[in-house]
Amino acid sequence: MKRIVGLITAAAAAAGMALAPASTVAQGAEQYAPVLSYRTGPYAPNGIPVANGTVDYLKLVNAKGGIHGVKFKIEECEFAYDTAKGIECYERMKGKNGGAAIVQSISTGVTNALLKKAPEDKVSLVIAGYGTPAAADGSVFKWVFPVVPNYFVAADVMMQAIGAKAGGLDKLKGKSIDYVYMDAPFGHEFMPVFDAYAAKYGFTLGKLPVTAPGLDQKSTWLQVRRDKPDYVLYVGYGVMNPTALKEAQSVGYPRDKIYAFWWAGSESDVKGVEEAAKGYNAAALQASANRDAKVIKEVQALLYDKGLGTAEDRKSVGDVLYVRGLITGMLTAETVRIAQEKFGKGKPITGEQAQWALEHFDLTPQRIEELGFGGIIQPLKTTCAQHMGSYAARMSVWDGKEWKIDSDWYEGNRQIIDPLIKQFADKYAADNKIERRKCDN
Repeated sequence: MKRIVGLITAAAAAAGMALAPASTVAQGAEQYAPVLSYRTGPYAPNGIPVANGTVDYLKLVNAKGGIHGVKFKIEECEFAYDTAKGIECYERMKGKNGGAAIVQSISTGVTNALLKKAPEDKVSLVIAGYGTPAAADGSVFKWVFPVVPNYFVAADVMMQAIGAKAGGLDKLKGKSIDYVYMDAPFGHEFMPVFDAYAAKYGFTLGKLPVTAPGLDQKSTWLQVRRDKPDYVLYVGYGVMNPTALKEAQSVGYPRDKIYAFWWAGSESDVKGVEEAAKGYNAAALQASANRDAKVIKEVQALLYDKGLGTAEDRKSVGDVLYVRGLITGMLTAETVRIAQEKFGKGKPITGEQAQWALEHFDLTPQRIEELGFGGIIQPLKTTCAQHMGSYAARMSVWDGKEWKIDSDWYEGNRQIIDPLIKQFADKYAADNKIERRKCDN
């Protein structure tokens, strides 16, 4: 494997974690970039490509000379998508190499566990398309940034897509929809939006939880067969996803009536059921598969052509989850750039400076093109009060061979989403005795 990462101590390995350098130490100033990854365990098919894309983007920045000369010191910590191990990784890494300014856990469980801890440590949490949706409210969550649309937007767009299929949301009155979901924190994050739509448009919403990791779903899909729902909303992860598609096939439920969220819409999610999954839909919060973008071509030329890429198979560069990893790396790098331009070029940034930068994030169409992300991501702009920056998402569909974008950009319904964000942010603030910040914007 081309990854230049490895275990550094037997003790860390015994604990299920591994801290490993993923880049040659650069001369001069370095910005520490911890990468929490899960390359092992039942969620490894999802974790591996995300980690590869993240590390490759930071390597790409280094290959171009860094940010005003500051290169990233990249270090992975393997936590196997286990929340307790993820917290151990965070604790091990937060003070290393000058300190972690930004952490992206790629885990709702780890994120939830860090909501109190990271502010105490003055570490900014970037949660791009996962984690608590309430964090969009910056007046409560000063240190948390869902800078790619959150799960409320995903749920809203899934409902809008079903409405479009039905000929209008009003046509859902009297119909039935089953919600099949992993009985884990992220599976519950969608319910407020689905409940709001059910109340507003008059359809019956059945809720069918699946115990993680989701390998046993026979009873769930037999219930779907009994219910005969008009549509199925689906939220799963890792090995649960191909298992769900196999069970849907076994009970004869049409895959083109299944609408999933974006962590269930990658190549690994249809592995082994490629033809049977034809017509299966998944939300694409910004990214989907892309092999034509400028950033993809740069990664191939500057890393893989020189034997420096992280993935074992360069053909995976451009896959759905790899591109998601590129976005993860880009968000870290852009945060560093914005902070440097405010607080001093050519110097590593602190957590407080990262927090400022993330509240002044302005990813314009011009900047997107400069970064090579045209066709991958939409513009986004954050403020003190608004930490999400965008409500845009699309739908993708599996055609039997690859994922294809299947819609124009949807805009999340803020009349539904924003009151829910405020409701849950208010509750979090009350439960944790947090006084709202006063924001001018």
